[in-house]
Amino acid sequence: MQLANPGFDPTKIEELQAELKKSGKTFKVVPDPGNSEEFVNFLFIGMFEGKPVIYDAALYTLRLHHSSEVYELAEHEAAKKFPNFKGINYEEDEEGNLKPLSSEEEEIGWFITEIIMELEDEEAVKVQEFVDIDTNHDFGIGLDAALNVEEINEKVIKKFVQEFNDDTLVLDETMYSFQTEEDEI
Repeated sequence: MQLANPGFDPTKIEELQAELKKSGKTFKVVPDPGNSEEFVNFLFIGMFEGKPVIYDAALYTLRLHHSSEVYELAEHEAAKKFPNFKGINYEEDEEGNLKPLSSEEEEIGWFITEIIMELEDEEAVKVQEFVDIDTNHDFGIGLDAALNVEEINEKVIKKFVQEFNDDTLVLDETMYSFQTEEDEI
């Protein structure tokens, strides 16, 4: 039996089962500073190859997935144009205020913004709902999924876990493209 991965350990699974029973939920949200209305990291118990296992899941909106893909593509374009580009690092001063960017970082930032706007206008990046399973995860089985929902909330997570475990999850194969909302810019 594979116990090198604690997510397969019957004791860990029993502990999580007891915690879930006490909470009355089918999942446990993992405290993560990245958790938001568009992304939630959580644990749930499911089956894998006929045995119970803990899934370490990251569920996000399709809009967030699209934004990530667009930004990654824009950064790639910036790296081609600016050979010294290694990413833009925002630093804070001793009072917690953001320090001004260098003129090169400022230029790169504007370039990335322009690329993002072009990609969105042209609808060059299209995404669809997906579920990716990582069986080489360090804790249980990793699961990444994007759903075409407005927000990731308790109801969405509960439905996802139920349908995933019942093998009734149906993904929308439609390709979507999103625009940045004005208040996001």
